[in-house]
Formats: sequence, C-alpha cells, structure tokens
Amino acid sequence: MKIKLKRIYDESAKADGVRILVDRLWPRGVSKEKANLDHWLKEIGPTDELRKSFHEDERSFKQFKEKYLKELQSGEQKEALDELKKIADDTKQITLLFAAKNKEENQAVILKEKLED
Repeated sequence: MKIKLKRIYDESAKADGVRILVDRLWPRGVSKEKANLDHWLKEIGPTDELRKSFHEDERSFKQFKEKYLKELQSGEQKEALDELKKIADDTKQITLLFAAKNKEENQAVILKEKLED
C-alpha cells in the first residue's frame, strides 16, 4: 500500500486512489463535490483542545505528536484509526487529506508514520 499526503484544497487526481479526509472539522470553502472524498474519518482528528493549543502555539509539534498518539490509543479515535488501517490494508493507494497550511507538521503526517510502522 502506498500512502500520499495532500491538502484538501489541491486538485483531486485519479492517482490519489482512495481519498480520506482526516480532519475533525470540514475545511472552509471546500464543497463536497470538489473534495471528491471516499471517506471522512472526522473522529480520527485531534480533539478540539489539542488542535487549538497547537494552532495557538501553546505546544510544539513534538508535544502535539506525543499527545495525539496518546489520543489515538482509546475511544472513538482508536476506532477511527482501526478503520483507517483496514481501508489502507485493503487498498493499493490512499491519500490522507488535511486542511492545515503546514504540510510537514499536522496530524496526517503522524497518521502516515503510524500506518507505515
């Protein structure tokens, strides 16, 4: 299985394979048609508290990653991660979609690392 990362605002392509939005909130200004999603796993996104503290520069990416990995170990986030793993195992190509401007420091990067482990 191949995993790509892409901003939801970028054009969709056939090469994306299965397109999965991994944000808890729907991205501003993106219509459902333009998003061209196969799945929206909103429960897999970081909690509002964690997301806000990271975006308001209260946490470094390292701290965000540590907290987010802990969040993924239980509850609805673990269930969503298990669903993502199943989709990834059953598919040749997936693209994890996110809205963040920072392409190197976001939850999709962490999820990709986790799936590749």
